[in-house]
Amino acid sequence: MTKVLGKNYHSNQITAIASSTLTSSEIEFFKHKLEKAKSKILKNLNIASSNMDSAMNTNPKDEADFASVALEQSLGNTIIERQISNLKEIEYSLEKIKLNCYGTCEMCEEDIIIERLQIKPFAMYCIPCREILEKERK
Repeated sequence: MTKVLGKNYHSNQITAIASSTLTSSEIEFFKHKLEKAKSKILKNLNIASSNMDSAMNTNPKDEADFASVALEQSLGNTIIERQISNLKEIEYSLEKIKLNCYGTCEMCEEDIIIERLQIKPFAMYCIPCREILEKERK
């Protein structure tokens, strides 16, 4: 298996191509799943943006109204940030499909098991590497 070398997740650049053990039909399945998720997120972002615009045009009458609007905006911003993060990961995964290196862990460069990809098709790390990253963040 060819390894992915010199990749830079944050700039969405992949400088070498790796082959995965996924079959072409499995890759097509995940591509379709990723494209569907991307479309859903874009739709959600449009709705959230409209809701945020409506909330910003609300004139609070008292402190309770102001607190309610502020909480709604904060929650909306958090949801939008998470959706944008997922969208970037999905777009990165779609790019990896084009470059024939989808399903490869960003850390150890081994294949990500298909069961993990079925749960999270834009997974960037295999389960052991993800656990390492989570322990390091604590």
